[in-house]
Amino acid sequence: MSPTSAISDTSVRHARTTRLANPRNRTRLPSVSQPEHDPEVIELATRLFGHARAGHAPKLAPYLQAGLPANLANDHGDTLLMLAAYHGHLPVVELLLEHGADPDRLNDRGQSPLAGAVFKGEDEIVRALVRAGADPDTGTPSARESARMFGQRELLELFGNDVPARRAHRDPEPGA
Repeated sequence: MSPTSAISDTSVRHARTTRLANPRNRTRLPSVSQPEHDPEVIELATRLFGHARAGHAPKLAPYLQAGLPANLANDHGDTLLMLAAYHGHLPVVELLLEHGADPDRLNDRGQSPLAGAVFKGEDEIVRALVRAGADPDTGTPSARESARMFGQRELLELFGNDVPARRAHRDPEPGA
């Protein structure tokens, strides 16, 4: 089975397993009939998530080049990017971003890759995600909230204005 056919098969037949969804509003695609899970597809997916978790960029690259969705997510909603960011693997993070991974895609607990990197103290990954457009106010807790909790002033400076834009619009300053 080729990498492309396996992932294409996974994307279509196992929508629930791969968590195909709109990452912005978390609306799930309609569930498709769940046939028996192909053990080869499960083994491949397990291996791919393991590569992201372990930092094996050279092993992931051919799959991405063959069409592996950069936003592939496991049964907890953790994307390849989330796992690479959380486990501190900058080359994998950069590879996934180059292939279109969404830096703001939340997992099932509402956590973002950026907040995960802040929590783990992965400052270089935080910078890479911010360069890729990650929103420090996405998720619960957000990256900004995590940086505040851990007293990471440099990261708060990197994130810019310390008042999220959407809160500033809701709560105008007194006398304004």
